[in-house]
This record gives sequence, structure tokens and C-alpha cells, in this order.
Amino acid sequence: MADLPGYLITCLNSGKLALLAILVSGGIVLQILACVLYNNWWPMLTALTYLVLPVPLILFAGSDTSIYFNESESSWVDATKFLTGASAVGSIAIPIILKHAGVITWGAFAMELSSLFVFVTAISCFLGMNNDDGGYSMI
Repeated sequence: MADLPGYLITCLNSGKLALLAILVSGGIVLQILACVLYNNWWPMLTALTYLVLPVPLILFAGSDTSIYFNESESSWVDATKFLTGASAVGSIAIPIILKHAGVITWGAFAMELSSLFVFVTAISCFLGMNNDDGGYSMI
């Protein structure tokens, strides 16, 4: 990508950012529709796990994204990965538990899982774009 003009690289990075914005807003819309269409606000519990999910990473990892994929020798980084993983499992488990208990319907359950899939796709795209070889980087 080094042989492309600067304005084209800026345009491509803006397009990537727009794609991320569309994915995240689509996930939020699915989350809200799962509640509104079936007149049941219990699926909004999953939104709490979405809010809790990045907290260990923000507190203990900071802006160092290299810890996500590398082995660490720090117990704080290991604790961060564990807490983040536990929150991620919770975001999958809450809709399953609610459906098993009969609190939500199949439609709300499907929308919850599709919302989760959209959020995971957005996070994967962000991590793929946030690499050091020409992708989007946070300031």
C-alpha cells in the first residue's frame, strides 16, 4: 500500500472507519429490536456485559494491543485476559439462560445472538485494521 497516493490511503482508512461505525450501530439496533419487537426488556442484560467487557483491558492493558495475541509473563495481563474472557462468555450465556428459562422468545434470542455476531465482527475488523503495517491506528 506504500505506492498509493496519500489521499487514496486516507479515503480507504475513512471507509474502514465508516464500516466499523455501520457494524457497531447495526449491532446496537439489533440489540434494541430484540427488546422492542417482543415487548420484553430482559435481553438488554447482555448490553451490560458489552459495557463490562473492555473494562479490564482499559484498566490493565492500556493502549498496548500486542498483549492480545502474545504470551505474557505478567500475572496482571493474564488476569486481564481471564476477566475479558469471562465477560465474553457471559455475553453468550445470558441469552441462552434467558431462553432456557422461558423469559425470552426464539425471535429475541436469534436477534441477541446476531447482535453478538455483529459486535464480534466489528471487534475483529478493528483489531485487523489496527495493525502496524499500514492499517488504521488509534491516536
